[in-house]
Amino acid sequence: MTASPARHWTFLSNHAHVLVCLAQDPDARLRDVALSVGITERAVQKIVSDLEQAGVIVRERAGRRNSYRLNLDVPLRHALESHKTVGILLSLVLDRAGRKRVRSA
Repeated sequence: MTASPARHWTFLSNHAHVLVCLAQDPDARLRDVALSVGITERAVQKIVSDLEQAGVIVRERAGRRNSYRLNLDVPLRHALESHKTVGILLSLVLDRAGRKRVRSA
């Protein structure tokens, strides 16, 4: 009998991973976010669009680059965690230095 390969999964979704990356570096290029998360740049663009439509992030144009501000007061979307906010999630994931870098909307 051969052992089946271990399934790879994480506790946070790609949306949360993108959010954490933008919290750590609000001026990050989406290409760099994609590399960090391990998904395509197109997938990151879609996630950023989702987060923007939900009011979680605000995109600001700075010359040819984008910068992102986070709305830390937005409640999480699933009914099981809607009593908590984006800011609380990030406070659990980011270290103290990362929390100081977060620009809120």
